Amino acid sequence: MAGSWDGSYDPGSQSDDSHHFERLHIEPLYDAFVCPLTKQVMRDPVTLENGQTFEREAIEKWFKECRESGRRLVCPLTQKELKSADLNPSIALRNTIEEWTTRNEAAQIDMARRSLNMNSSEDDVLLSLRFIQRICQKNRSNKHVVRNADLIPMIVDMLKSSSRKVRCKALETLLAVVEEDEDNKAILAEGDTVRTIVKFLSHEQSKEREEAVSLLYELSKSEALCEKIGSINGAILILVGMTSSKSENISTVEKADKTLENLEKCENNVRQMAENGRLQPLLTQILEGPHETKHSMAAYLGDLVLNNDVKVHVAKTVGESLINIMKSGNMQSREAALKALNQISSFDASSKVLIEAGILPPLVRDLFTVGANQLPMRLKEVSATILSNVVNSGYDVDSIPIGPDHQTLVSEDNVHNLLHLISNTGPPIECKLLQVLVGLTNSPTTVLNVVAAIKSSGATISLVQFIEVPQKDLRMASIKLLQNLSPHMGQELADALRGTVGQLSSLIRVISENAGISEEQAAAAGLLAELPERDVGLTRQMLDEGAFQLIISRVVKIKQGDIRGIRFVTPFLEGLVRVLARVTFVLSDEPDAVALCREYGLAALFVDLLQTNGIDNVQMVSAAALENLSLESKNLTRLPEMPPPGFCATIFPCFSKQPVITGLCRVHRGTCSLKESFCLLEGQAVHKLVALLDHTNAKVVEAALAALSTLLDDGVDIEQGVSVLCEAEGIKPILDVLLEKQTENLRRRAVWVVERLLRNDDIAYEVSGDQNVSTALVDAFHHADYRTRQIAERALKHVDKIPNFSGIFPNMG
Repeated sequence: MAGSWDGSYDPGSQSDDSHHFERLHIEPLYDAFVCPLTKQVMRDPVTLENGQTFEREAIEKWFKECRESGRRLVCPLTQKELKSADLNPSIALRNTIEEWTTRNEAAQIDMARRSLNMNSSEDDVLLSLRFIQRICQKNRSNKHVVRNADLIPMIVDMLKSSSRKVRCKALETLLAVVEEDEDNKAILAEGDTVRTIVKFLSHEQSKEREEAVSLLYELSKSEALCEKIGSINGAILILVGMTSSKSENISTVEKADKTLENLEKCENNVRQMAENGRLQPLLTQILEGPHETKHSMAAYLGDLVLNNDVKVHVAKTVGESLINIMKSGNMQSREAALKALNQISSFDASSKVLIEAGILPPLVRDLFTVGANQLPMRLKEVSATILSNVVNSGYDVDSIPIGPDHQTLVSEDNVHNLLHLISNTGPPIECKLLQVLVGLTNSPTTVLNVVAAIKSSGATISLVQFIEVPQKDLRMASIKLLQNLSPHMGQELADALRGTVGQLSSLIRVISENAGISEEQAAAAGLLAELPERDVGLTRQMLDEGAFQLIISRVVKIKQGDIRGIRFVTPFLEGLVRVLARVTFVLSDEPDAVALCREYGLAALFVDLLQTNGIDNVQMVSAAALENLSLESKNLTRLPEMPPPGFCATIFPCFSKQPVITGLCRVHRGTCSLKESFCLLEGQAVHKLVALLDHTNAKVVEAALAALSTLLDDGVDIEQGVSVLCEAEGIKPILDVLLEKQTENLRRRAVWVVERLLRNDDIAYEVSGDQNVSTALVDAFHHADYRTRQIAERALKHVDKIPNFSGIFPNMG
């Protein structure tokens, strides 16, 4: 193509292909058209006093340089001095050049038009595109020419070229064509052109992405095109992604960001940006937008799924504004604000921000208000959900006044109001309000206020009745609340469970469900575990309902790894073991309890649970249960029946000889077993309990020591009990417990056990040389409680630290 055109003009210093295209003239180029300085066709020719003609801009620059360098003002061609720097416009020449240029450009545009098709060579297409780009950049009026020549659709077609170079140049040319030209932008907006441009944003070649972003940025300056761009599926998502990309060059990132800023003019685009992670425009609309826009954006915010970090940012940015809308807007506006606050408050950290922004007083007022201004029930449910979220965030809500006379949420009247609402609303609100009470009872600073209010309102039975409801969320909330209350009102709850039909069975049914381990099951087990362990009536009812058999089955399955649910397995197992242990507190009163322990081998199960490493409460409770079982051993052991003496032996006792009976328990002097009489001498129980004396948890140590002390109790063979502990290498660990003095209870127990050990002369002799043990006993003798000081005195006598004739304390028998 280039070769077919007349190229009579020397290119001079210019080498750009687009200039070469321009210099291929249909009509000859006259020398008079060319500026001697720029070697380019003149646009504004002016003549000097000597008749020489130059481009105005070029000669003015020449004169300026002469003045700045201190040279004489001379003609750049003749180098002769000029008297004047006056410039006379060459109007005739300019008109002639313009006519010539118009004719040539029209011809060149026509030739370019013929080259813009898929059959042309890559070089011809690129040459045409560069020409069009060049003339549009040179003169804005040429954009009108390009539009009238129908070149814009042809350039768009080049976006489908198989040549990457052509596609890039087409994007670049379109930018030159539409820049600051609304009419050309309108033409480009027709059809699927914008969609095609957007597709380039996801191309692997960064150059195409860069050109596409630049073009979209220019198009986005037109408000009419903003909605068009935003309506294309994926456009805003890709642009948002580019703004956070670390692989894009800075210029591309900046243009993507500016494009999004322009697209914010359309509300739908703002919503899309928020959905795709660019929230600030939406937040700005909530803060600064018109009344209706604020509320529509607040409603949309409530529908978004936000990650937790974003929730905190949103709470800090618009939390106060949303609270103000919630307080003072019309019902529709309040609903929008509540939806947004519900979304934001679902993360603890953002809930705390909302509390500091003042959400509690209006929230509580909305819940408690009745009459003309009250919220409809569906919005009260949202308010209850938000209140549940903020109360369960861990913030000290008792420090926030919400009513007259510095009332707080846990003031008696407000708790009574919550309880009243719970009794007079539907399950969804009841569930959320129970969760509010769960949050308040989770805190040690507020639980006692709630307990007092529940007692004063007589609401215990109504709260217990929720255990039977079919709605799982509501039932779980009630069980969690009762679990939190049980350490403070265990007897009241036990009475309520024992006095009603169904609730205890419902709890057991929840615990026995086999679908893994749920939070509800862990809470139910924890609730039962906190009830008074010596309540014989409750234990009797659990025996009658077969509760312990179900619990034993669950514990065994957990130990065997047959139950799924890692998250709640620890609290669930702790609760189950505590509930199971309560049966050992009624052995002397309930023959059925003894029978249960024998049938299911509970002693062996608790011995096995001593090795549940990492779960201190299970080890502690298991040791305590073994203490109870072992205390009953002396009553359950079968003493041997001695044959009656013969006639001679009756008259002459010296002729009698006691028969030797083998296989008897050394400690209990009868026939024992771990299964039947719960004797600790079997099943490695003693060794496992001794091992726990080295535990870091003082409560575990105390429980283990208490269980071992049953081998030294009155009613058993203490000397043999000492021998058993010696064989289990338990003497030193017991003495170490005395020396460490971790707690007062532990010292009291250790002094008692050590005194029993020191009744053995060999041990007393051995210990008498240990100054540390003597010091520990002396310390107990001086500073412990009255009973322990008596026992310490006896121990010191065993090691000859106190003479036997000294009666420090009266004989207590």
